[in-house]
Amino acid sequence: MLTAALAAALFQTAPVATPDLSWIAGYWLDCSGGREASETWSDPRAGLSVGHAVTVENGRVSFEVSHIGPTAHGFAYVAQPGGVPPTVFVLAESGPARAVFANAENDFPTRVIYERDGDALTARIEGEIGGQARSMEWKFTAAPLNTRCPA
Repeated sequence: MLTAALAAALFQTAPVATPDLSWIAGYWLDCSGGREASETWSDPRAGLSVGHAVTVENGRVSFEVSHIGPTAHGFAYVAQPGGVPPTVFVLAESGPARAVFANAENDFPTRVIYERDGDALTARIEGEIGGQARSMEWKFTAAPLNTRCPA
Protein backbone atom coordinates (compact mmCIF):
# COMPACT_ATOMS: atom_id res chain seq x y z
CA MET A 1 0.00 0.00 0.00
CA LEU A 2 2.80 2.41 0.88
CA THR A 3 4.56 1.64 -2.42
CA ALA A 4 1.42 2.41 -4.42
CA ALA A 5 0.91 5.68 -2.54
CA LEU A 6 4.54 6.66 -3.07
CA ALA A 7 4.35 5.81 -6.78
CA ALA A 8 1.15 7.83 -7.14
CA ALA A 9 2.79 10.81 -5.44
CA LEU A 10 5.84 10.62 -7.73
CA PHE A 11 3.74 10.57 -10.91
CA GLN A 12 1.49 13.45 -9.94
CA THR A 13 2.33 16.62 -11.77
CA ALA A 14 1.92 19.97 -10.16
CA PRO A 15 -0.04 22.54 -12.15
CA VAL A 16 2.27 24.61 -14.32
CA ALA A 17 2.39 28.18 -13.05
CA THR A 18 1.41 30.78 -15.62
CA PRO A 19 4.35 33.17 -16.03
CA ASP A 20 3.65 36.87 -15.65
CA LEU A 21 4.15 38.31 -19.13
CA SER A 22 2.09 41.45 -18.49
CA TRP A 23 5.23 43.47 -19.33
CA ILE A 24 4.73 42.69 -23.04
CA ALA A 25 1.30 44.39 -23.19
CA GLY A 26 1.05 47.59 -25.20
CA TYR A 27 1.67 49.11 -28.59
CA TRP A 28 5.26 48.91 -29.81
CA LEU A 29 6.83 50.68 -32.80
CA ASP A 30 10.15 50.19 -34.63
CA CYS A 31 11.06 52.81 -37.27
CA SER A 32 14.59 51.58 -37.99
CA GLY A 33 16.16 50.48 -41.26
CA GLY A 34 13.61 52.21 -43.47
CA ARG A 35 10.76 50.02 -42.23
CA GLU A 36 7.75 50.60 -40.04
CA ALA A 37 7.08 47.64 -37.76
CA SER A 38 4.47 47.63 -35.03
CA GLU A 39 3.32 45.02 -32.55
CA THR A 40 0.27 45.27 -30.34
CA TRP A 41 -0.15 42.94 -27.35
CA SER A 42 -3.15 42.67 -25.05
CA ASP A 43 -2.72 42.39 -21.32
CA PRO A 44 -3.00 38.77 -20.15
CA ARG A 45 -6.56 37.57 -19.53
CA ALA A 46 -6.71 34.19 -17.74
CA GLY A 47 -3.11 33.66 -18.91
CA LEU A 48 -3.76 34.56 -22.57
CA SER A 49 -2.20 37.53 -24.41
CA VAL A 50 -3.20 38.20 -28.02
CA GLY A 51 -0.97 40.05 -30.44
CA HIS A 52 -0.70 41.24 -33.98
CA ALA A 53 2.12 42.78 -35.98
CA VAL A 54 2.19 44.87 -39.15
CA THR A 55 5.36 45.68 -41.09
CA VAL A 56 5.62 48.10 -44.00
CA GLU A 57 8.91 47.98 -45.90
CA ASN A 58 9.78 49.02 -49.45
CA GLY A 59 6.11 49.61 -50.25
CA ARG A 60 5.11 46.09 -49.16
CA VAL A 61 3.06 45.13 -46.13
CA SER A 62 3.11 41.95 -44.08
CA PHE A 63 1.28 40.87 -40.95
CA GLU A 64 1.29 38.26 -38.20
CA VAL A 65 -1.31 37.25 -35.67
CA SER A 66 -0.15 35.48 -32.55
CA HIS A 67 -0.99 34.62 -28.99
CA ILE A 68 0.86 33.62 -25.86
CA GLY A 69 -0.76 31.33 -23.35
CA PRO A 70 -1.69 27.80 -22.41
CA THR A 71 -1.71 25.24 -25.25
CA ALA A 72 -1.79 21.45 -25.51
CA HIS A 73 2.04 21.64 -25.70
CA GLY A 74 2.38 23.78 -22.55
CA PHE A 75 2.63 27.54 -22.14
CA ALA A 76 3.62 28.82 -25.59
CA TYR A 77 3.93 31.53 -28.21
CA VAL A 78 1.78 30.62 -31.22
CA ALA A 79 2.61 32.48 -34.44
CA GLN A 80 0.72 32.76 -37.72
CA PRO A 81 2.74 35.02 -40.05
CA GLY A 82 0.72 35.99 -43.10
CA GLY A 83 -2.15 33.84 -41.86
CA VAL A 84 -0.37 30.50 -42.41
CA PRO A 85 -1.21 27.59 -40.07
CA PRO A 86 -0.02 28.14 -36.50
CA THR A 87 3.50 27.30 -35.32
CA VAL A 88 3.92 26.64 -31.59
CA PHE A 89 7.02 27.74 -29.65
CA VAL A 90 6.97 26.41 -26.08
CA LEU A 91 8.19 28.60 -23.23
CA ALA A 92 11.79 27.59 -22.48
CA GLU A 93 12.77 30.42 -20.13
CA SER A 94 11.06 33.35 -18.45
CA GLY A 95 11.93 36.09 -16.01
CA PRO A 96 10.62 39.47 -14.89
CA ALA A 97 11.21 41.04 -18.34
CA ARG A 98 12.41 38.21 -20.60
CA ALA A 99 10.75 35.23 -22.28
CA VAL A 100 12.31 32.66 -24.60
CA PHE A 101 10.14 30.31 -26.64
CA ALA A 102 11.55 27.35 -28.60
CA ASN A 103 10.57 24.87 -31.31
CA ALA A 104 13.54 22.78 -32.49
CA GLU A 105 11.34 21.15 -35.17
CA ASN A 106 10.58 24.42 -36.99
CA ASP A 107 12.71 25.29 -40.02
CA PHE A 108 13.27 28.96 -39.11
CA PRO A 109 13.14 30.35 -36.53
CA THR A 110 13.67 27.83 -33.75
CA ARG A 111 13.68 30.45 -30.96
CA VAL A 112 11.58 33.56 -30.31
CA ILE A 113 12.87 35.93 -27.64
CA TYR A 114 11.22 38.97 -26.07
CA GLU A 115 12.97 41.30 -23.62
CA ARG A 116 11.78 44.55 -22.11
CA ASP A 117 13.91 47.35 -20.69
CA GLY A 118 11.82 50.35 -19.62
CA ASP A 119 9.99 51.69 -22.68
CA ALA A 120 11.96 49.44 -25.05
CA LEU A 121 10.92 45.97 -26.19
CA THR A 122 13.32 43.81 -28.18
CA ALA A 123 11.96 40.94 -30.24
CA ARG A 124 14.46 38.49 -31.72
CA ILE A 125 14.13 35.33 -33.77
CA GLU A 126 16.99 32.85 -34.10
CA GLY A 127 17.75 29.64 -35.92
CA GLU A 128 19.65 28.22 -38.87
CA ILE A 129 19.22 28.58 -42.61
CA GLY A 130 21.35 26.34 -44.78
CA GLY A 131 23.43 25.30 -41.78
CA GLN A 132 24.30 28.93 -40.94
CA ALA A 133 23.17 30.66 -37.74
CA ARG A 134 20.72 33.47 -38.57
CA SER A 135 18.73 35.97 -36.58
CA MET A 136 16.47 38.97 -37.01
CA GLU A 137 15.83 41.62 -34.37
CA TRP A 138 13.33 44.41 -33.85
CA LYS A 139 13.88 47.20 -31.33
CA PHE A 140 10.49 48.59 -30.41
CA THR A 141 9.62 51.67 -28.38
CA ALA A 142 6.39 52.05 -26.45
CA ALA A 143 4.03 54.39 -28.31
CA PRO A 144 0.41 55.50 -28.23
CA LEU A 145 -1.89 53.10 -30.09
CA ASN A 146 -1.63 53.34 -33.91
CA THR A 147 1.31 55.78 -33.89
CA ARG A 148 3.08 55.77 -37.27
CA CYS A 149 6.72 56.32 -38.13
CA PRO A 150 7.64 59.77 -39.43
CA ALA A 151 7.41 60.03 -43.22
